[in-house]
Amino acid sequence: MNARLDLLQPYPFTKLRALLANAVITSHHPHINLSIGEPKHATPRLIEEAIKNNLSGLSSYPPTKGDTALREAIANWIARRYDIPPPDAETQILPCTGSREALFSFVQATIKGGPNSLVICPNPFYQIYEGATLLAGSTPYFLNADPSKNFGSNWSSITADVWENTELVFVCSPGNPAGNVMPLEEWKTLFELSDRHGFVIASDECYSEIYFSDNEKPIGGLQAAQLLGRPNYHNLVCFSSLSKRSNVPGMRSGFVAGDARLLEKFLLYRTYHGSAMSPVFSAASIAAWNDEEHVKANRALYKAKFEAVYPILAEVLDVKMPDASFYLWASTPMADDEFTLRLYEQEHVTVLPGSYLARDAHGTNPGRNRIRIALVAPLEQCVEGAQRIARFIKNNC
Repeated sequence: MNARLDLLQPYPFTKLRALLANAVITSHHPHINLSIGEPKHATPRLIEEAIKNNLSGLSSYPPTKGDTALREAIANWIARRYDIPPPDAETQILPCTGSREALFSFVQATIKGGPNSLVICPNPFYQIYEGATLLAGSTPYFLNADPSKNFGSNWSSITADVWENTELVFVCSPGNPAGNVMPLEEWKTLFELSDRHGFVIASDECYSEIYFSDNEKPIGGLQAAQLLGRPNYHNLVCFSSLSKRSNVPGMRSGFVAGDARLLEKFLLYRTYHGSAMSPVFSAASIAAWNDEEHVKANRALYKAKFEAVYPILAEVLDVKMPDASFYLWASTPMADDEFTLRLYEQEHVTVLPGSYLARDAHGTNPGRNRIRIALVAPLEQCVEGAQRIARFIKNNC
C-alpha cells in the first residue's frame, strides 16, 4: 500500500462520532444535527425532470472533457454571475464530478512533490486540501486564520523561504468555516506573489451562491483576475459546484475553470483518472446552471434561518454573521470538544468542534474553543437548536 496513506488523519466527522460514542444523553428532545454542511433543502423540480428526461444517456460513455453544451452553459453562467467575459468553453472550462474529486485530483496532476515541496492551506480548512497534498508527496504549510482580518489570511506572515518552496496555494472563499470572503485587494496581493514565486492558486468557491444581499455578492477568483487585468487567468484555477447552489450534493456536479495551460494538463490526467460526468447528470447540470430562480429561493431560505438564529446565539456566544455560506463560527466558553459533548448529552444537539477542522500550527490551533454550526436543517429545527444551545450555556456557564 501507499505509505503516504498513513499520514492521513481521521476525518472531522470520524472524530466527532468517537467523541459522542459513549455519551450519556439526558435530554428527551429529538436530535437536531447542526454539525455537517450537507444541504437539506429540496432538489429543484427542473433538475429532477431533466434527469428523468435524459435517462437514455445511461447507454453512452461520457466524454472526459464534458459535453460541449455543458461547458458552454458553465461559461455563460460565469459571465452572468461575475459580469465578466465568458471563459473559453473549449480551453478554460472542465466539468467535474463535484468539486471534491477535482480539488484532490488537481493537486496530483499539478505539483511535483518532494522533500522541499510545500502547499499552503488555510487553517481551519477543508480536509481534502491536506489529504491531496500529502498523497501527492508534498507537505502542507498551514496559514492560520486571522480574526483581525475577518478570519482571512495574513500573507505577509509567510517568509521568503516558504514562498520559494510553495507549489500551490489553496484559497477558500467564501470560507469554511467562518464564511469570510477574500477582498479584491487580497487577490491582488496573492496574484503578485504568484507571479513572483510561480505557484498555482486553487480557489475553492463552492459556497459562492449562499449570500445575503444582491449588493454584496462574493467576488470570485476569475472576476478578480479580470478586474486586475489578468484575462488569461495565469496560474489560477477556480472550483465550483452545484451541491450547495442547487441542493444536489448527491449528483456530484461541478466545474474547474481558469488557466487553459493548466487545464490542458489536467484534462490529460483526467483521461487516465477516469472521472467523467454521466450524460444524465450533464443534462441536469445544464438545466441547473441555466436557471437562477431556484437559487434565489434557496438563498431566501438560508437568509430566513440566519435572521432567526443569529440573534438567539449572539446573546450567549461570541459570534458574527458570515459574509456568505451557511455556517456560524462561534467561540465557546469551554473547550470546544467538551462543549460539543455536553451539549449533545444535555440538549441532544450536535455541532462540530472547531479544533477538528484545524491543525496545530505556529503554536496554536486556530479552531480551538470554537464550534461550527451548520444551518442546513429546516428553519424550525435551526431555531430550536439555537434555543437549546442558549439554554445549555445559561445552565452551564
